[in-house]
Amino acid sequence: MPAAKPNIIHGAFLAIAMRWTDRLIGLLSTIILARILVPADFGIIATASIVIALADVLLEMGVWLVLMQTKNPTPAHYDTAWTIRFVQTSIMTALVLLAAPYAAGYFDNPELTPVIRVLALTFVLEGLENIWIINLQKEQQYTRDFNFMFSKRFTGFVVTVACAVLYESYWALVAGNLVGRLTGVILSYVMHPNRPRFSLEKFREIFTLSQWVWVQSIAQYFQLRLHEIVVASRESSSVMGTYTLAGQIAAMPTSELLAPLNRVLFPAFVKVKSDLNELKRVFLLAQSVQALVAIPAGVGMALVAHEIVTLMLGEKWLPAVPLVETLALIGCFTAITSSGIYVLSTLGKFRITAMYAWIQVAIFATLAYLAFPDAGAAMVAQLRVVLAILGLISFTLFLCRELPGLKVREMAASVVRPALGASAMYCAITALAPYLNVVLVLQLIIKIFIGALVYSLTVFGIWALLGRKAGAESYVLDKLIRPLLKKL
Repeated sequence: MPAAKPNIIHGAFLAIAMRWTDRLIGLLSTIILARILVPADFGIIATASIVIALADVLLEMGVWLVLMQTKNPTPAHYDTAWTIRFVQTSIMTALVLLAAPYAAGYFDNPELTPVIRVLALTFVLEGLENIWIINLQKEQQYTRDFNFMFSKRFTGFVVTVACAVLYESYWALVAGNLVGRLTGVILSYVMHPNRPRFSLEKFREIFTLSQWVWVQSIAQYFQLRLHEIVVASRESSSVMGTYTLAGQIAAMPTSELLAPLNRVLFPAFVKVKSDLNELKRVFLLAQSVQALVAIPAGVGMALVAHEIVTLMLGEKWLPAVPLVETLALIGCFTAITSSGIYVLSTLGKFRITAMYAWIQVAIFATLAYLAFPDAGAAMVAQLRVVLAILGLISFTLFLCRELPGLKVREMAASVVRPALGASAMYCAITALAPYLNVVLVLQLIIKIFIGALVYSLTVFGIWALLGRKAGAESYVLDKLIRPLLKKL
């Protein structure tokens, strides 16, 4: 088991680096498109995406997750999973084509009908993708996995930007999406020699595992999208576009740190799931490292929201600033629950994760539709922060019950120092802000530098005072900072 640790560490840092490269493309795309298109354009695409995602999740059987969770899948498993996926996506395409006018009517926007119908073609492309490509992730082939994801994203980026410059229309986003998907289909067969075949040999086995994944997926859809449905049905396309882009910007620091780590950690959790003590140890370390980097990232984004929005998107997007300030805080709580979700999935506790997701949906629906029936974009953002806090409490109780030996105090201990450091950073930047009468770029640089300095001194100072015990700080020092200093 110890021999596997360097691979996990290397993979995690490589995955983060590759993810940031990938997201740099997304960031450039957002900056360019935000200056060419208007908020209403983003709103139309965001609303259409709600419909597409709903159709996807209603028929999602979770075959990818089942294959990841299965230790030694046979070719029959892959063939059956691909067949299920192909049938599913074909049905989804037909249903979305028929439902498009009704969805446009619900959101009172006739422009949505053709957009939704064209985006429905992405289902067909998704179903044609070679299921064997999942082995790049399952076998921790990080570089090849990145090449696959990067190529899809870069191709879509080029097409999106080119069409936006030529036509100045939201159709550029649709075209980029389709081309990116098509690229993925082609590469999936080029990069893996195995080919899927039509088969239902393992249907019963896969369905037994995937039925709770399906229930969980539906809950996660509403968990992630219900707030967008509320905003899209109550606000204009312009406000919806502002809200959506604000959410993307607010989530960037935490999502770009957590997503690649989780992509690496899930296979690592699967490998040690038979040893619950080791699984607990790896989980607590993962959670503490994620909290160490993601909590200050979320708070930091809230502190520099004005500078980021103005410099990235331009002054026409200034209404997004208060939304970014609020939504950025959600990432702080996501950092604490993120790896725990993967632990439960590793243990096959899909029913528990589904139950947790549905509880979150029920609480938000109660708040948004009953307690605050007239809530607009700003209020919805605030309700999401409240929901994240309540969700953290309930999830902690769920996880401690399902993972033997795990204590609430152990989970709390892993986030105390990052929380104190982020609080110190917030106080320092807030006190400094009135005296920063310099150009916007310099304001951003100063805030980032002072924030990082105060946070680091606080966290590592407390850690040193407590005896430099083994944990996230020692892990980061030993595995990242010291090796980098040696190279320099």
